[in-house]
Amino acid sequence: MKGYRKYFSKKIIWFLITLLVAVILNFILPRLMPSDPVSAITGKMVGSTTDAKAVQQIYSRFEEEFGTNKPIVVQFFIFLKNLFRGDLGTSFSQYPRKVSDIIKSSIGWTLALQIPAIIVGWIIGNVLGAVAAYVRKGWDKVVLPVSMFISNIPAFGSAVILLYIFAVKLKVAPVAGGYAFDMIPNFSWRFVKSVIEHYQLPFWSIVLISIGGQAIGMRSMSIYELNADYVKYSRFLGIKDSKIVGYVFRNAMLPQVTGLAMSIGTSVGGALVAEIVFSYPGLGSTMYAAVTAADYPLISACTLIITIMVLVMTLLLDVIYAFIDPRVKAAQFDI
Repeated sequence: MKGYRKYFSKKIIWFLITLLVAVILNFILPRLMPSDPVSAITGKMVGSTTDAKAVQQIYSRFEEEFGTNKPIVVQFFIFLKNLFRGDLGTSFSQYPRKVSDIIKSSIGWTLALQIPAIIVGWIIGNVLGAVAAYVRKGWDKVVLPVSMFISNIPAFGSAVILLYIFAVKLKVAPVAGGYAFDMIPNFSWRFVKSVIEHYQLPFWSIVLISIGGQAIGMRSMSIYELNADYVKYSRFLGIKDSKIVGYVFRNAMLPQVTGLAMSIGTSVGGALVAEIVFSYPGLGSTMYAAVTAADYPLISACTLIITIMVLVMTLLLDVIYAFIDPRVKAAQFDI
């Protein structure tokens, strides 16, 4: 147990350090954008007013409300204090709507899209890679080139291709949105059916960009394990090939579990691009709208949520890996 405690303590410490750095960057980077969102809000509020004094008063009031008239260090500590209270601030572009309300309305869509798509892509990629390594011959000659080709298609590329083929040309899928534009969210079968129809293209665009890299990695690890000494010795002893293959693919899967954590970062980026291409009502579309409007609080909140999602999944997979990999267990008990 001492070894496990030390292992998990290190992981948690690095998680907290990374989270702190992410919070600092999420605060600073949006504020480096060359724009003044307070001026944009003031312009909306004053309309056609030409009274310079009134405009200045409104501008000063918003500066005070958002804290943009304070030094950047003071703004950061105010940001931290509010963050601990769960207050992500007020949106510039959707004033006076709270950032937390905007995030709540979009994060569910993103989680429902990303997590299943990433897992399905990971499973399909690993199965294809394992079969390609074991069967070889014609199967391997087809799967490997196709996997390499798919893995090098940019996220927006796969999304645009699917959009053009199935929505524009074949007209068998909706072009954009999370549901029909003339519908109000409810629990009726008509609404659920519309959500499922709009879900398909973003889902498969994310799956496609996940398959290639996983298939290549699994194929390489499986071939390495199939040529290992313990496999040759087991076959020499007359152990059934089906039993040997079970151990081979179990060992080959271990690095792929860690690879899943690493792929989550890139897959999240691809998922956000897919949301933007399909105008899917998730964090990707929300962040895109925030960036175009220089909405600092909303940008910081979106990037922070995405970062926390990646960090939590990475930590969780590290913990799982520690329990399923005998080599990690041995190293822990040797500490």
